[in-house]
Formats: sequence, structure tokens, C-alpha cells
Amino acid sequence: MALYKPVVVQTCPRLGERITQDTLYWEGYKAPIQIKEFGAVNKIDFSPVPPRNYAVTASSRIHIYGRYSHEPIKTFSRFKDAAYCGTYRDDGNLLVAGSDEGIIRLFDISGKAPLRQFDGHTKPVHVVGFLSDKYRIFSGGDDYSSKLWDIPSGTEIVSYREHTDYVRCGCASKVNADVFVTGSYDHTVKLFDARTKSSIITIEHGQPVESVLLFPSGGLLVSAGGRYVKVWDVLKGGQLLVSLKNHHKTVTCLCLNSSGQRLLSGSLDRHVKIYSTTSYKVVHSFSYAAPILSLALSPEDETIVVGMTNGVLNIKHRKPEEGKEKPQKKRQPAYRTYMRGKTYMPKQEDFSVSKPVKRALRKYDKLLKSFDSSKALDAVLEPSIRLHTPEVTVAVMQELHRRGTLRSALAGRDEKQINLLLTFVARRVIEPRFTPILVTVADMITDIYQPVLGQSAIVDRQFLRLQEAIGKEIDYQGELLEVLGMMDTLFASFAEKKVTCLEENRSNSSTEIIETDE
Repeated sequence: MALYKPVVVQTCPRLGERITQDTLYWEGYKAPIQIKEFGAVNKIDFSPVPPRNYAVTASSRIHIYGRYSHEPIKTFSRFKDAAYCGTYRDDGNLLVAGSDEGIIRLFDISGKAPLRQFDGHTKPVHVVGFLSDKYRIFSGGDDYSSKLWDIPSGTEIVSYREHTDYVRCGCASKVNADVFVTGSYDHTVKLFDARTKSSIITIEHGQPVESVLLFPSGGLLVSAGGRYVKVWDVLKGGQLLVSLKNHHKTVTCLCLNSSGQRLLSGSLDRHVKIYSTTSYKVVHSFSYAAPILSLALSPEDETIVVGMTNGVLNIKHRKPEEGKEKPQKKRQPAYRTYMRGKTYMPKQEDFSVSKPVKRALRKYDKLLKSFDSSKALDAVLEPSIRLHTPEVTVAVMQELHRRGTLRSALAGRDEKQINLLLTFVARRVIEPRFTPILVTVADMITDIYQPVLGQSAIVDRQFLRLQEAIGKEIDYQGELLEVLGMMDTLFASFAEKKVTCLEENRSNSSTEIIETDE
């Protein structure tokens, strides 16, 4: 008796994700740690100096977290209302923040009470930061003004009122201590020089500006607003270099990695996109559970921290590199131990004994082996197979059709089983790899259960769904044939034009040859 051969399941090759160096690099983070804050996280800023603590601004307080701490190691809570934009100075000793009261507060990291308070804005201050000389602060508020403050004296140096809407973002140049940038809801980005009384460059972004970023060299400026991230050349007076539209909702935050070769953008669509700063193509992306308001990356890209609208702080730490030293292996048996008997050549009088390999059969294979067609079909209509591996279900149907027992396996079923069969066929019949066998199954089901039509509303509904699915597929095929006809016509006309041009060139060249001969 011949051995039973298991059902061969035809598999289609799947296009996997292309694994690049960026994929390996950005997937090298541990599982995220989540911390619940008191409100939406509007700013995250890493200290520029070790031990790389980071300030999280949410609600009416600023929490300082250690590199691996899950609890705040320090809290600044001297705010009557919401606090905004807690930012470190380059030496990591001072922290500045705006507030809903319109007051700017300067804190010493080692203390609790503010060192300075700067009064001058009449409405909430959403953006503050230090200039690179460390002795001046710039700010922007909902009173449409941008101001420059002197830290030692606590006085206002200059005030600019060039924006016509809320000023919500800004940054300072690391190259020039007098240059800073502000972005506003009036759709403009303005670059200011503290030595002048007005802006030196005005850039039209096109949407309310949520975030701005200057490259470390100071030559490129990135603005984010609406669904767009735009890169501008400052040295050419604000010329647009590239406009990126990879998010589905408003982009709220930007940052660069430690090398400056990757640009990160966070959005209300719950995604962080990572771009190459040479090609400006997306090289990787992260997905989060809630809309993103703030984003920060630690030096050396060790930690990525994301703040969301629901007050959750998502922290990912990089996995430690595996040790390069390999553990010492136990001494293995000598090579001749493995090769013993391998070179032996059987003689004529020897008998070769082979041990049969046992194969574990699946449930449907066992039922097919015992010629129980109906139960084999039931086995592959279970949810675990029907939903996740439909190719197995179709393969068993094809085997039953080859044996000539498909019709008997489909017959004699109750309302629930008919509904299950019709649901599967209506859903999968439009897939090209399943169409040939499922069309046969649909024909058989229609022939077998035609007499009972009208007796069950559920079965009638499934038959109508099947009819609708097949009708739509026929319409799509007709449209595709029309498109193919149009393309054939276009290709034929292009070919005719090419031939005509070649003939004209030949005739012209022959005419020239005749003229030269004469």
C-alpha cells in the first residue's frame, strides 16, 4: 500500500520589509517605558552635559528626570498656570521657561526658586530659549511680539512686533550669538539679528508654523506646519530647498540626531518620521498610541523621548551592544570522530537498512487519509485556518475537487455552515490565486442549495454578497481591458512616430549625400 502524501499548499512569495542600516539602527531600542504626566507634554529638552538629564514641561510644572529614572529627581512648580518650553542652557546649569501668565522664569538647576523673572509680555509666552552667548534670552508670546532679555540685569534689550499672530516656536543659532528664529501662526518664519531693529529674513511657510529648527552649521532652516516639513537655505535668503509631505496630520515637533544626518518629525497622526538629510527621504518611522506634541533625542542617540497629548511620556533606551568577546567553547571531539564510517563503501554482499522518516500529519490530512471529506472541509473552515491561512482551506478544496468528492463534502450542511462557506467564498473569490477553484466551489454551492433559496434570510443575504463581489470584479476586469486598449493605442502611435522620424532622417541624409556628389 502506497504511503499517504500530505496536501501540498501552494504559497505565494511575500514581499518583506527592506532591511537597511537605518532599520537596524532605529530598531535597536528596548521596549518603551511610559510615564503619566499631569497634562499634555509640550516640551522635552535634554541637558547638554552629563549625566544627560532631561526636562519635561507639562501642565503647571517642569519635571527633571535622570537618564534611567522613572520618577522625577527634581520639580519646578512655581507656576500659577501652565508652563511652557522648559529649556536648558548650553552649560546645563540654568533652565528657562515661559508661562500662561506672560512671565518668563529663570531657574538654577541646583535650586528651586527662580533666579530671575522677566515681565514684559501681556499674554502667554510659549517659546523661550538661550542665545549661544549664554547671557541673553529670546522669547515669543501670544501678544505677537518677540523679545530679547539680558540675564545679568534682568531687563528687556529689544522687542520686535513683526508677527501678526501668535508666536509659538523658535530657536537660536549656535554659530552666531546674535541670531535667532521665530515661527508664528501668521504662516511666517522670521530670522532676527539682535544688532538690528527688524527681521533680516522673512519666510512664508504657507501654514501655521508649529516648530522651527536650525542646522548646527546655521545654513539650513527647517520649518514645520500643517502637514508640511520644509527645508530652507538661509544663506540664499530663505530659498526653499525641499517640501516634505509624509504626515497625515499637523506636524508639531522637529529634532536632529547627534550626527545631524537624520531629521526627526513628530505629528498628530501618532507617527515619528525619520528623514535622511542628504536625500530627504523617509528611512524609518515609529508609531505611537496618541498624537505627538514633543520629541527629543539624547546625545549619541541613546534615548528617544516622546510626549503626547494624553500626558503620557514614552521613553526608549538603546539596547547595550553585545560583547565582542566570545565565551570559551568546550573542547570538541576530534575531526576523525565525526568522520568515522563516512568513507565506508558498501560491498556487494552488504544489506542497506534505511529507517523510515515519520511525518506528523495535520488534522485535515488525517481526515483526508481516512476519506472523510466533509470533516476535512470542516477542519479547514475553523477560524484559525480560514482567517490566517486561507491558502490551506483552498488547497484542501482543490484536493477534494481532484478526488471528485468536493460536491459531497459541500452537501448536507445546515444554515450556519452554509453561511460560513459563502462568507469565505465571497471574501476570497476576488483574489487571483484563489479564483479558479473558488469559482467552481461557488457554482457547486449554487447548484446544491438553489432549492432552499428564500427559506433563510441569512443564506439569501450571503448569496447576494457573493453576487455583488463577482459583479464588481467583472466590472474591474472590464475597466482594466479598456485601459489596456488605450495603452496599446498610445504605444502603437509612439511606434509610428518613431518610424516616421527615422525615415525622415534617412531621406534627409540621402539628399545631402546626393547634393555633395553633384
